[in-house]
Amino acid sequence: MSNIMPEGDALRKAVKWISDSRKENPDANIIELINEACARFDLSPKDSDFLFNLYRDKSRDSDDS
Repeated sequence: MSNIMPEGDALRKAVKWISDSRKENPDANIIELINEACARFDLSPKDSDFLFNLYRDKSRDSDDS
């Protein structure tokens, strides 16, 4: 698993917000969280793609356990 730090303060804040939200509510729908983060932090389509890929990859890693 790669540990790539996203560029841009808004994207970093979005990743932290999603992570914190998942800690508070592990059953939260990740797609809804990503969509909300994109709106909340005014992310670009490229940033949105980054988040979807990041959490898709994390999901695959946890499925392999």
